[in-house]
Amino acid sequence: MAAAGLLAGGRFSPAAAQDVRGLANTAAVDTTAGRVRGVVRFGVNQFYGVPYAGSTAGANRFMPPTKLTPWTGVRDTVQVKERAPQDPDGPISEVFAMDRREPMGEDCLSVNVYTPGLGRANPSTGLGAGRPVMVWLHGGGFSGGSGNWLLYDGTNLARKEDVVVVGVNHRLNLFGFLHLADIGGEKWANSSNVGMQDIVAVLAWIKDNIANFGGNPNNVTVFGQSGGGGKVSTLMAMPSAKGLFHRAIAMSGSAFRGQTRDAATRATEQFLARLGLNRNQLDQLQQMPWEKLQAAYFSEPRIQGLAGGPVTDGKSLPRDQWSPTAPEYSADVPFMMGSTETEDGWNDPPPPLEMSDTEMMTRVRRIVRDDAARANELVQLYRKTRPGISNTDVWLIMNSDNTRRANAQSLAELKAAQGKAPAFLYYFNWRSPVHNGQMKSYHTLDIPFAFYNVDVASSMTGSGNDRYALAHAMSATYAAFARTGNPNNPAIPNWPAFNTQSYPTMVLGNDIRVANDPNREERMALKAVREGARTTTSSL
Repeated sequence: MAAAGLLAGGRFSPAAAQDVRGLANTAAVDTTAGRVRGVVRFGVNQFYGVPYAGSTAGANRFMPPTKLTPWTGVRDTVQVKERAPQDPDGPISEVFAMDRREPMGEDCLSVNVYTPGLGRANPSTGLGAGRPVMVWLHGGGFSGGSGNWLLYDGTNLARKEDVVVVGVNHRLNLFGFLHLADIGGEKWANSSNVGMQDIVAVLAWIKDNIANFGGNPNNVTVFGQSGGGGKVSTLMAMPSAKGLFHRAIAMSGSAFRGQTRDAATRATEQFLARLGLNRNQLDQLQQMPWEKLQAAYFSEPRIQGLAGGPVTDGKSLPRDQWSPTAPEYSADVPFMMGSTETEDGWNDPPPPLEMSDTEMMTRVRRIVRDDAARANELVQLYRKTRPGISNTDVWLIMNSDNTRRANAQSLAELKAAQGKAPAFLYYFNWRSPVHNGQMKSYHTLDIPFAFYNVDVASSMTGSGNDRYALAHAMSATYAAFARTGNPNNPAIPNWPAFNTQSYPTMVLGNDIRVANDPNREERMALKAVREGARTTTSSL
């Protein structure tokens, strides 16, 4: 019913609201700004739309997050708050079914908290300082998405694994990443990467408040998928986030380099020209309706490089995130990373289900810069290592190996080379049966397994019983990693920390196993292609 309501169209659906009728209220919880009260559902205390910073409208627009104005009495936090302004178009329908379609607005800096128990833990109970805290950073690049999606509901994970789950909303796209620090003088000196500064503010809020929600502020894991993985890897390179989190997980997402200040400034100047503003008129950016700014941002032709993500500004982000080395600020943070087998299976290829030889080769030739002989060599390699593979799988797996999987492997290599905390590399290859299996092991499919939300996400996973064993193993593994920095637990075989000699990789699917360098031949062949492309480009 919820999914049907969400897909009915329109900017707001009644399905966005929480039905809290008949639910007991939680006890009131103290925060640094005032007391909040949520609801108890399925034995889990749920708090929705808890503010962690002030509104970003008016004089606070494009500025670092501000402190909350304290309130008196007890604030009911039983409904999600606004999502950050963004393109209203959602993702594919299988995922879109779990989008609440809550209204957009600038009072969007909020968290949703899911916890099995409230209050500061008593050391005599064995819980020590409290439960592990798992902070979810949603996908959608740095430009879209919402932490309020039903897919990200932390109830099942919190209840099953005795952890505290925090889902985050923060500023996105223009409102989170317009770079004004090199244009406007002293007033605007910190107007850079404010969307990432929001996430740091969340972590500071957690440090000050999460103990009253039953969490341990000294055991915080940041985890995210796609753009959320990019946010995780960016946080690891931000000095202001140092010490505010203690483990990190990046799922099918990474950020190796930020945009340069010069490029970001050029894009900002083009945007100002589109609005008819000069450098000395930046205050007008805070006076316009946000809808006008959003329309200008999304209007065609799009301005290349405008507010697409973090800027290496020398201050909030002093250096490129993961290039050429792992960042020192998070050297002591254990890191888990991975990818899915056919990342682009959610939107590529179009029907028919099976590619022709011509279509497959056309796509493979894009990887090798139109070198027909090398394209043929790659195809034959995949047919050798995966006997009976279809044309569609050749392309989808190769393209995934060459992009998100290669990025995850690079993160593991860089973290291992740093030598100060372990890395753990995984590979998710469970295939969804929806649409006759056309989407295979697609981008986002690992999320419901990590959250133990496979029934919530049946539009993505189907309804087969084989889902539950993998969902149990993955949610237990993520929680074990959050608890200790080591993912090993009774639900999986022993998972060694990553090293470049044996390249141990946890394969997550119907057959959960550790494989040493499972795609070595393909990995080395694609690496040679990429390095050849860089060499050719640098010589031009």
